[in-house]
Amino acid sequence: MGIFSYKDVYVENGKRVLEVNILPEKYCNFDCIFCPIGRSQNKVDTQKSFDKMDSSLTELENMIDRTKAELVFINSKGEALVNQKIIDIINIIKGKGLPVKLLSNGYILNRPEYEKIANMCDEVIGEIKVSSNEDFQKIQRPIEGYTFEEHISNMKAFREQYKGKFILEVTIIKGYNDDEESVEKIKNIIEEISPGKLIIARIEDEIFKKKLGLSDERFNEISNKLQNI
Repeated sequence: MGIFSYKDVYVENGKRVLEVNILPEKYCNFDCIFCPIGRSQNKVDTQKSFDKMDSSLTELENMIDRTKAELVFINSKGEALVNQKIIDIINIIKGKGLPVKLLSNGYILNRPEYEKIANMCDEVIGEIKVSSNEDFQKIQRPIEGYTFEEHISNMKAFREQYKGKFILEVTIIKGYNDDEESVEKIKNIIEEISPGKLIIARIEDEIFKKKLGLSDERFNEISNKLQNI
């Protein structure tokens, strides 16, 4: 038994998607207050080795064959890029002739060692959950020295050289970035990054939804404004 975990296969855009978490527990460079996984006991932005990787890689191959997957989505408990074997993981998927979608919070995407890895993927998702450095520090609690401005510039730099589809996921959070001034800032950020696809999301986890979730009316209003850029 390996350390990877999987969601049930689902169909998206006509493709059977196998979603895999490649971390044994949460390893992330952020420690967001609303993370459904919980606190970051392992706040890192450098690669780590994990036990049971050989069996995990074999299990992944078997899962791809057994589920007849047509796309593999690497969506992990934290920042998937810190798994030292991620190149092997991507190569296994590519070896099956399948496209790879990678979720990253986006902060380290333009570091040369991680840019190279992300460039192997057909789709890469980066994330924005605030509109100011003050809120970035307060509710995303990144590794010391990180800034929101650098977060944006890192994703922009990655997107400018990336040949695949760069997807930007913007989460609207009640009390933090749902006011008109914040929405305008987010609009400017979207224009600056110029993603190939934009996803507007909101807090859905039941634990945090009551305090940080938006009404359908307000969410749709903001979503329509941002999607029409």
